[in-house]
Amino acid sequence: MRIRRGDLVQVVIGDDAGSDARKVLQVLRTKGKVLVEGVNRVYKHVKRGHPKSPQGGRLSREMPIDISNVALYCTACGRGVRVGMQFLDDGSKVRVCRKCGANLGTVSPPNKRYAKD
Repeated sequence: MRIRRGDLVQVVIGDDAGSDARKVLQVLRTKGKVLVEGVNRVYKHVKRGHPKSPQGGRLSREMPIDISNVALYCTACGRGVRVGMQFLDDGSKVRVCRKCGANLGTVSPPNKRYAKD
């Protein structure tokens, strides 16, 4: 998966599509889903006496959405883009924007095997 916790993503498909960049709170790898801040909010009805809500009522919370419905946000392009992987000269692996080629963060530390002489 090319999306990690703390990344900025843009929702591409669904009710919240086209909104500005949002932060990824959690990645559920086994289910192929992500939890995005402020997206896919639902009400959970809670009985009185619950530790989070002693008076009871409705709690608003985010639910996971499929990872295919979000795109990593490129600050250089200003929108959600496709992501590629690339090795730098020192052998470290980074994510790059497919549109403009901007560096979107390091994936792995330098490795001599992939370093260019």
